[in-house]
Amino acid sequence: MTRPTISRFLAGALPRRRVREAVDSYRRLHDESRGGDVDARRRDSAAMTTRYYDLVTDFYEYGWGASFHFAPRHSAESFQASLARSEMYVAHWLGLRPGMRALDLGCGVGGPMRTIARFSGAHITGINISRYQIGRAQKHNHASQLTHLCEVVCGDFTTLPLPAARFDAAYQIEATAHAPDRRAVFAEVFRVLKPGARFVGYDWCLTDRYDPASAEHRGIKKGIEEGTSLPDLYYIPDVLHALADVGFELIESHDHALTADADGAWWRALAGGAWWTVGGFRASRVGRLATHGFVRTLESIRVLPPGATEVSTLLNVGAEALVRGGQTGIFTPMFFYCARKPA
Repeated sequence: MTRPTISRFLAGALPRRRVREAVDSYRRLHDESRGGDVDARRRDSAAMTTRYYDLVTDFYEYGWGASFHFAPRHSAESFQASLARSEMYVAHWLGLRPGMRALDLGCGVGGPMRTIARFSGAHITGINISRYQIGRAQKHNHASQLTHLCEVVCGDFTTLPLPAARFDAAYQIEATAHAPDRRAVFAEVFRVLKPGARFVGYDWCLTDRYDPASAEHRGIKKGIEEGTSLPDLYYIPDVLHALADVGFELIESHDHALTADADGAWWRALAGGAWWTVGGFRASRVGRLATHGFVRTLESIRVLPPGATEVSTLLNVGAEALVRGGQTGIFTPMFFYCARKPA
């Protein structure tokens, strides 16, 4: 897998002339003075998320790699190893093995898909609303010689373009938080799973520490939503109720973030954890500031398109809000659940 260089940011997803327009259109949905509110974001969630990932995918791959999610870390474990372990944990709970077919909801550029396919030998179908990310995933799958086990389909996971009772298992890794309604997604997953099949997920949620009367907490929540393209953040019980409402039986649930060692909290990767490695530095606060400076310079000399610096600013706002959400304990990006479609 090759990461984009800074000078290649936004080179493939959008025409240069449309970058600033796309940033402004996206930010308007989060600006209450311009009509941006939860209802507007829910109505326009598919376009909002597509627009967001057209803008940020190159930044994500550069700073994070091909697996766009968090993970709890253990002592002496690298950041990349923690991501892979979290992905294989999903495969373990699904019981994946050669000959099985699994669905990856919101597969991004396919990092987890490839790890899980290699680990289990199962065939993985990824669903993704972003055509740019689909192209990146296909390139990575080909380079990794995994096209026989990994495929990507373009579509909205609230209306899956897939037949009923097709899959032996399904999973989502920090993806369905983008949905305007969890029940719509979970109902579609239920439809395409075979009877008895399992559905596993890591979900972004507010914890019971969130206080809606706190201005600080509300600011953190808004920063996460705006910086990561979420219509609204759910509480943990909301996710469990949505699973039950569409017919799933719950097997297991817990906040997987709490399984980290004392110095391995998920948010430390954004705050400065493992900054001495190249990948760790890029993801850290200092690394993000350095990248932001480079982006601003390259935009000023017209190497990058107008609006590139605004994208970097947006991502830094989201990153800082995520760190504060983790530090205060009001937010988790990895509420884990394993559910089953009744046989």
